[in-house]
Amino acid sequence: MTQPNLQMPTPHVTFPHKDRPLKITLISLHGLIRAKDCELGRDADTGGQIKYVLELANELALQPEIGSVELLTRQIIDPKIDDSYAQVEEQISENAKIIRIPFGPKRYLKKEALWPYLEMFVDQTLVHFRRHGIPDVIHGHYADAGRAGAELARLLHVPYVFTGHSLGRVKLQRLSVGRKSVDGLERKYKFTTRTEAEEIALETASMVVTSTNQEIQQQYELYDHYQPDRMEVIPPGVDLSLFSPPIDTESSDDASPNHDSSGTGVVDEDESNQKPAITRDIERFLQEPDKPVILTMARPDERKNLEKLVEVYGQSKQLQEAANLVMIMGTRDDLAELPKSQQQIIKNVFNLIDKYDLYGKVAYPKTHIPSDVPKLYRWATRLKGVFINPALTEPFGLTLLEAGATGLPIVATNDGGPRDIIGNCGNGLLIDPMDSDAIEKALLRTLTEPDQWEKWSEAGIKGTRKHYSWANHARRYVRDLADIMKGSATPELVRSPRVRRLPEFDRIIITDLDNTLTGDDEALAEFKSLIQENTQIGFGIATGRKLDSAMRMIQELDLPQPDLIETDSGTQLHYGPALTPDQSWRKQIGFAWKPDEVHAVLDSLPGVHVQEERHQSEFKVCYQLDQEKAPSVAHLKKLLREAGVRAKVILSLGVYLDVIPVRGGSELSMRHVLWKWGFSPENVLVVGDSGNDEGMLLGRTLGVVVGNHGKELEVLRGRPRVYFAEGCNARGILEGINYYQFLGNIVIPNDRNE
Repeated sequence: MTQPNLQMPTPHVTFPHKDRPLKITLISLHGLIRAKDCELGRDADTGGQIKYVLELANELALQPEIGSVELLTRQIIDPKIDDSYAQVEEQISENAKIIRIPFGPKRYLKKEALWPYLEMFVDQTLVHFRRHGIPDVIHGHYADAGRAGAELARLLHVPYVFTGHSLGRVKLQRLSVGRKSVDGLERKYKFTTRTEAEEIALETASMVVTSTNQEIQQQYELYDHYQPDRMEVIPPGVDLSLFSPPIDTESSDDASPNHDSSGTGVVDEDESNQKPAITRDIERFLQEPDKPVILTMARPDERKNLEKLVEVYGQSKQLQEAANLVMIMGTRDDLAELPKSQQQIIKNVFNLIDKYDLYGKVAYPKTHIPSDVPKLYRWATRLKGVFINPALTEPFGLTLLEAGATGLPIVATNDGGPRDIIGNCGNGLLIDPMDSDAIEKALLRTLTEPDQWEKWSEAGIKGTRKHYSWANHARRYVRDLADIMKGSATPELVRSPRVRRLPEFDRIIITDLDNTLTGDDEALAEFKSLIQENTQIGFGIATGRKLDSAMRMIQELDLPQPDLIETDSGTQLHYGPALTPDQSWRKQIGFAWKPDEVHAVLDSLPGVHVQEERHQSEFKVCYQLDQEKAPSVAHLKKLLREAGVRAKVILSLGVYLDVIPVRGGSELSMRHVLWKWGFSPENVLVVGDSGNDEGMLLGRTLGVVVGNHGKELEVLRGRPRVYFAEGCNARGILEGINYYQFLGNIVIPNDRNE
């Protein structure tokens, strides 16, 4: 078999307002990512997404319009895993590299445990961007990086791209079938947090990259921020330099052991006279190792439906006569060390092998390495075998592309990616993964009809190269970026000087006003004296009040003149005695802000009352809720999203509801100030009592929640760098200052929360 050259020409794309190649930042946070020898299948977090982002980074870096690609992931320092994941920087290719950002505990964490530390990732990444420059595009992968990337894009005002890979609402639907309660699923998978992160990513994204039309129509459609016009179907590619068909040993030209069928100049072990080690490991299991094989490759996960495959094979004498079954189920040194859910799947497979007495017919090697995978496909192709993916659901199915590219026909679940792959390539059959008869018939047809096998084999080789090359993916991606960036101005923070500093102090205390500074006159007097006596400490106010109202309160309390004042729930910023407005903040805050549409959605709802005009402002719509009659905050968000209104919803003290622009809020205004003025978050102590303070309390700043806080802030208890004071009002501020030793050599006792 030969490898056809079906690559398309690559016309140059022009980017408006760009006199240099683009810098693209990809973000993928969970799992174990390194440039070589990826540990795919080690656990549920080391699957196809890792391969996807690495190959995407490599191919984008080859495009003439793109100068550099960086893949941001998590730095992990853990004796249980390889030291390579602690390396700060690792080259993927000449213009692409991995950057590992430290955040949260140093040890390896599963993705569900990363949520409390995402704001720390954002702050650490801002440090990285300050040193190395703001990217032209940020692209988040999966919900965790989707949320973090959206926050960075909102703050820096750069175009944002999102790829979900798999979606929380879809997974919850599937796992909740037959369950009376989903409480256990929520505790394990954090679905509420995950789906909210996905909503924020979808709301922010200028483009959502999907692999199939089915993803758009049946998966993203479940989300409130479903916007079909922002979604682009760009199927992922397959590395054609690795996944090439086996040499035709009957051809005199290919018979040489030094022949290279892939065009890479590298001759794999299986394309010389020596048999690959992985196939020797497999053949130890088999009585008739030269028979065709039914090959499957998936981590032991309930969704992968591996037990059903063994059951079908065990009940079919015809399949057993026609082929061996080879199951590559991730890697394991010791079964007892795997997560319990994976242990159970593998034990169930073993029990079925025993039940149907399949010894000598089924192979299940313990380990394999990435370089084994293309050899396995070519080995199965030589034996005239078949690859099967019997998963219950399959968003894409990269293994199907890999198998097809080597000439191995496929049988796959009639869902998502397999539909598109077989529809485009015509290289196999779709099956209902729950229909045993259908699975058996599809496998038997592939294994027993030689002419059809040859047609499917050739179709897979040609079809993958035509429809699923990474080069084609990258060209589509670059073209779509050009369209997005036509309407994107240069970010204001790129224009701003980067060497300015807030004057005269090396640290700053920023505190809410109502119920934080007010309520304890004696403690307030102590706090005012502390500010006046320590001139190295700056003083800032963050409040939901309008500026004029805040200034009246500051005068009534006889507070020192703030060096910084953030008002209107994080939508207005002013500095110094002259209340100089922050112009760069003002230029970006109004993005997508349509207050009339907010009123149209919310004003007529029961229990939702518009506050007096004196509380409203240019970038804030204020309501007071009747808690017995008003819909939940989650429902109010849903109504706004379904109406296409892009906004943030903030609840304070259980009754006050502010709706503000998506680029507003204390979390973004605070980071804007720190970025613009070159201030370290570790030198900023922030204090609050209500929901409108939540954003600024998270991240690498030193957070203090006063004792009289609203119950909505209880969600922050236990989060790193958030201290819950026992003292109320200003007494709680003084307690927080003492906790962090903020007047002297700052300490952070709650820096890590294991």
